[in-house]
Amino acid sequence: MSAQLHYPWFGSRWERVVEQHQHGRLPHALLLAGPAGIGKVDFATALGNLLLCQAPQGDQPCGCCHSCELRKAGHHPDLVQIRPEAAGKPIKVDQVRALIDRLHSTAQQGGYRIVLLEPAESLNTSSANALLKILEEPGDNTLLILITHQPGQLMPTIRSRCQRVDFGLPSQEQAVNWLADTLGLEAERAVQLLGFAHGGPLRARDLYQSDALEQRKILMSGLADLLRDRMSASELAVKLGKCDLLNCLDWLASLLNDLVRMQMTSSSMPKINQDMRRMLEAVAKQGSSVRIFELADRIQQERVSLMLRQNPNRQLLLETLLLRWSALVR
Repeated sequence: MSAQLHYPWFGSRWERVVEQHQHGRLPHALLLAGPAGIGKVDFATALGNLLLCQAPQGDQPCGCCHSCELRKAGHHPDLVQIRPEAAGKPIKVDQVRALIDRLHSTAQQGGYRIVLLEPAESLNTSSANALLKILEEPGDNTLLILITHQPGQLMPTIRSRCQRVDFGLPSQEQAVNWLADTLGLEAERAVQLLGFAHGGPLRARDLYQSDALEQRKILMSGLADLLRDRMSASELAVKLGKCDLLNCLDWLASLLNDLVRMQMTSSSMPKINQDMRRMLEAVAKQGSSVRIFELADRIQQERVSLMLRQNPNRQLLLETLLLRWSALVR
């Protein structure tokens, strides 16, 4: 099954890239750019699998040649994956230098050499400059596939040396149908999950299959307790100790987006966090619009800092934001 059938929102992108390959017009570097959680990594993997196959069947690898067997076993010598050594860390210059050394040799299976680098915005200045050397002289039958969720964070010299393939969020209908079919959910539940995941269906699936929704429950019940003076900001920050910090910021931001919309439209129904309607109705009626916007701006600043791999004092950051949340109705 081809990549666009797995994810119908890929549209014609798969056919276009495959056609380039079949006509010998594939560039030496692709930049797959778009929001997180929509399947760009799977697209890149599918393309790499096709190019490595020694006997492709149309736009699909055969699955049984020696190259496909090596790939399925997880140790194909001509497939290189470059990722940060830990979540939130940069791709180091030593990783790129090791890649340069590896690309100096000939492909062991006599075909393509594929490099998957993700997320490309994790390149720091040193590793990005080292990667430029590869992008300028990658060698024959070498394809570098860079995957980015935030193309604006890449050096212009990196972007200019890659052919860019842009991916957008799927329509709600596509995403809801796919998510409901994949997880066996009612459409209403799929819509709710997509709201939590900013419209990214794969991210919504991952939230559902992890303990993230339990973490969200802890945050939401804690926020309600803060407003009722049943819990302190420091106590809730401790309870959130094992929660993903970026998820916490995203969920706080989504609450504030709902509040802004409710205040501006005089609506009593939040768009995303409908399970928190009673709390949001109360805050929308009593809360200061100025403080809501100020807190939303602060959370966005902290999200950007996290994505730039800055390392805040987690407890202090959460306490500060939670105190500002409780002050919305004071």
